[in-house]
Amino acid sequence: MWTEMAKPLALTLGEPAGIGPDITLAAWLQRKRHDIPPFYVVGDAGSVARRAAVLGLDVAIAEIRPQDAVSAFADALPVVPTGLKATAAPGRPDGSSAASAVASIEQAVADVSEGRAAAIVTNPIAKSVLYQAGFHYPGHTEFLAELAKRDGVVPQPVMMLWCPSLAVVPVTIHVSLRDAIAQLSTELIVSTARIVVQDLRSRFGIAQPRLALAGLNPHAGEDGSLGREDRAIVAPAVEILRGEGVDARGPLPADTMFHAAARHTYDCAICMYHDQALIPIKTIAFDEGVNVTLGLPFVRTSPDHGTAFDIAGSGRANPSSLIAALKLAARMASAQTT
Repeated sequence: MWTEMAKPLALTLGEPAGIGPDITLAAWLQRKRHDIPPFYVVGDAGSVARRAAVLGLDVAIAEIRPQDAVSAFADALPVVPTGLKATAAPGRPDGSSAASAVASIEQAVADVSEGRAAAIVTNPIAKSVLYQAGFHYPGHTEFLAELAKRDGVVPQPVMMLWCPSLAVVPVTIHVSLRDAIAQLSTELIVSTARIVVQDLRSRFGIAQPRLALAGLNPHAGEDGSLGREDRAIVAPAVEILRGEGVDARGPLPADTMFHAAARHTYDCAICMYHDQALIPIKTIAFDEGVNVTLGLPFVRTSPDHGTAFDIAGSGRANPSSLIAALKLAARMASAQTT
C-alpha cells in the first residue's frame, strides 16, 4: 500500500534509554507483515545499533539523507543523524539523553516543515529527564506547538486518542481534577471542538464530523441537581457549535457514551477531563491506541505509552501502538487537504 509514498515519515528517537529503540527495531522488522509505511529514525545510529545488539537482532542500519529513506527502507533501517551521540544504556538515562531527544524532535519538525518528511511520529520521552536538563515545556505537545510557531503565534494543540473504533479528545489534560474544573470554560470547549472538526475534515476525510460532548458531572448534571457546570458551561458550547453548522450533541451522560452502539453515533467524543477520555479508549485498545496532536501545521502521531524503563532492552516491549501510529500518520498525511 505504501510502496509509492513520495516522502517518508520522520520517527524521533525519543528517550534513548527507554523502549523507543526496541519498538522502532521491532516495527522495522515487521514492516512487510504489517504493511508499515517507510520511515526513518532521527537520531544516533550507533545508539540504535547497540540496542539491536542487546536485543540480539540482526538489523542492517543505514545512515542516510531524508530523501533517500524510501528507497533504503526495504533493506535497512534508515537513520538520519542529528550529530549528537546518545550513550544511555537501556533503563538508565544519562547526560546525553535530554539533548539527543530534543535534537531529534527539532530536526523532525524542520524536516516536515521543509518538505523532507510527510509527517512526524514521536517515540516516548521522559519528561523528568528533560526537566532535570532545563527543559521548560510541560511536555512533548507544548514543545511541538512552540516549534510550529508562525509569526509569533503558537497554535493551540489538541490531544486526540484514536483507535479504529473510538476517537476521544480531553478538553483539559494533565491537571488535577480540581484544576480541570476550574479551567473548563465554554470558550475552551468551543476552540477545542473547532480544531477537532477542522482536522477530522482535512486529515481524516470526514466531510461532516459528528461530535458527542460529554457532561462534566454524573448524568450530565441531572438538570442542575448534580452540578451547574453542564448547564452553564457545556450546553452553551454545544449551542455555539451547532450555530456554526457543526453536528454536535450534548452534554451527554458520560457513563452511556462509550458502549458499542453509542460509539457508532459519533466520530469523536469531546470529554471534559483526562480520565473521562482516556479510560474508555485504553479499555478498548490498550495496546493499539494512538496519540494524535491536532491543530498543528503538520501531522504528528505517537504511541500511547511511556518510556517503560523497566523493560527497555528486554525484548518484551510491544510495538503495536507504534505500528498503529506510523500507519495512521501516513493515512493522515495522504488524506491531508488545505
